[in-house]
Amino acid sequence: MALDAPELFGIPLKYVSLVILTIQNSALVLIMRYSRIVSTEQYYTSTAVLLSELTKFWVCLYISSKDSIKENGGRLSIKAVYEDIVGGDSWKMLIPAALYTIQNNLQFVSVSLLDAATFQVSYQLKILTTALCSVALLGTVLSARRWLSLVFLTVGIILVQFPSSAETAGASTSPMLGLFTVFIACVLSGLAGVYFEKVLKGSRKSVWTRNVQLSLFSMVPALFGVFVVDGAGVRQNGFLYGYTKWTYMAIACQALGGLVVAVVVKYADNILKGFATSISIILSCLASVWFFDFHISLTFMAGASLVIYATYMYGSAAASNIPKHSPLPTSSESPHTRNVSDDSDDPTTATGIRMNDLSSSNDEHKLNVKVI
Repeated sequence: MALDAPELFGIPLKYVSLVILTIQNSALVLIMRYSRIVSTEQYYTSTAVLLSELTKFWVCLYISSKDSIKENGGRLSIKAVYEDIVGGDSWKMLIPAALYTIQNNLQFVSVSLLDAATFQVSYQLKILTTALCSVALLGTVLSARRWLSLVFLTVGIILVQFPSSAETAGASTSPMLGLFTVFIACVLSGLAGVYFEKVLKGSRKSVWTRNVQLSLFSMVPALFGVFVVDGAGVRQNGFLYGYTKWTYMAIACQALGGLVVAVVVKYADNILKGFATSISIILSCLASVWFFDFHISLTFMAGASLVIYATYMYGSAAASNIPKHSPLPTSSESPHTRNVSDDSDDPTTATGIRMNDLSSSNDEHKLNVKVI
């Protein structure tokens, strides 16, 4: 079996990971939505984000430690792991960590204000914001086909916002406020992804070490949210106030998604990832009809179709990522990194669990992946 084409039960790992990612993307937004409406006592989103980051921190630390053992001849050096995580330029991860933490909180807020199907489609706006940030900050040159796909994406998301007869059982929605929080989350996603890419060009740290750093530093703003933003409620009602089994499932699904994305990025390509995203949108919409009594209007169907097509079109189009002014070296590369060609964070991740939003790259610009 070739090293670059691993299999699981005789099936190429890239297809296994894509199937899992598709199911996870679809399930996450549905579980997050249901966890917010299943009880009259809503949990504090800041606590859920903190627990999610804690989960990803320990998982990534475990994998990073295993890599360290291999590099040190079967011996675990606690000092080496510690210095690798907190030493050097690790402080640069503070900015994307803060941005991602705010974004994750906004995802929970957004899914509370929008029905699952509308949220799933609207959150693909992160492709547009990441592309624009990449063009503005990195000097990325997008092909005409990708610009056209961004136009289709924008039109599709606008159509999805048109009022319809859709009703969400058990909870009211606030479309305008929900769309605003989605927009802010997507902007933060784009900024964090582009900053992350710019910092990591030339980085010699492994992808798992970078993810340990991001999860670790994300706990600082996450704790700020728990003790300051929701502090009064947490002190009065407790950290786990409003938690149900669906809350824990949403946290677990979010953490799992980030790990699956890392595998997908390593073994799959953009066309397959775009296809997986498109399928997850369809599944989420169909599941919303069944579980949340969502009624699909003609304008929603047209908008969702445009978004699905634009997502696939953007991932399959060729683009060049040649920075006009690159202040950081791009020649050095960690043996644990891999080329990533235009990976935006995934939804749905709903995000909640997603990889980092990376803008386009060519074979000469090697990037890392953020597990969110």
